[in-house]
Parts: sequence; structure tokens; C-alpha cells
Amino acid sequence: MNDYTVPANSRIGHVHLKVSDLQRSLDFYCGLLGFELMMKYGTQAAFISAGGYHHHIGLNTWHSKDQPPAPETAPGLFHTAILYPERKDLAIILQRLIDAKYPITGASDHGVSEAIYLDDPDHNGVELYWDRPREFWPKDDNGDMTMFTKALDIHGLLALAK
Repeated sequence: MNDYTVPANSRIGHVHLKVSDLQRSLDFYCGLLGFELMMKYGTQAAFISAGGYHHHIGLNTWHSKDQPPAPETAPGLFHTAILYPERKDLAIILQRLIDAKYPITGASDHGVSEAIYLDDPDHNGVELYWDRPREFWPKDDNGDMTMFTKALDIHGLLALAK
């Protein structure tokens, strides 16, 4: 069973989220975070993207319309991670969140990446991050990649948003 490894160029293609209010979720993901609405499937589902891809995020109310968020301690998705191409892009979205007074639940430097954490309107976790170039990833004494969690330099990051 251990003789297979996923191909190196494989990637996560999209995430599909159950939401309680489709328009409220579109306001968050499109209105605040800037995703493009690619298609609506009636009043129950929408498909949104960055850069015209068919969809990076699917949103639906098929089983969840008007329902409360799942309990924090229940099994399920911890967060959806949205990778920004450059550090400046992360700075711009952070400034946008601050300007909108949207609650941020965390901000971390992981060595390999810098990340901003928040919850969408249904309390689905969202990580907004950028990866440092691989040559700058921290390594341990054996030369193996290592990660950590330190406070993010918010002021240094926001300086790039200007």
C-alpha cells in the first residue's frame, strides 16, 4: 500500500462549502475577498473563482439553508487556505479586511509562509496566505524543512499595501 505517491504537480482543485445563506456568502467571498462569480445554479449554489477558472470555491445551501454553523468541536473542515501569489497581495487583502472592520482570528509567520486567519459568515475557517520562496524555508540541523508559528509582522506586511 505504501508504494504510491501522489504526483508532485497534483494540487487541490477546489473546495465546496455548505453555507446557510448564499447571498451572504457571495457578499463575503466576492464582495470582500474579491473572487469572481462564475455561475449561479438557481438560488441554491454559486461557483466563484480567481482569474476566470471555472471555480475555486463552490457554495451551496442544498442541505444547510438557514442552518446554524456546525459546532466548533465537530469533525469537518478546519479551514480553506487561499494562496496569494505575492506578499504584497496578502498585504492588500489584510488592509481591505481592516478597512472593512472584518474580524481577524489570527495572524502567523510559519517560516514557510505568512498567514491571516478569519471565519466566513458561517464560521468556516479561512486562511489567507503567501508562501516564501523555497530557498528561504527554514531548515533544521539535518537540512530538513521545518515550520513554526510566530507572531506575524503586521506592520511590516501592511507597509507593502501602500
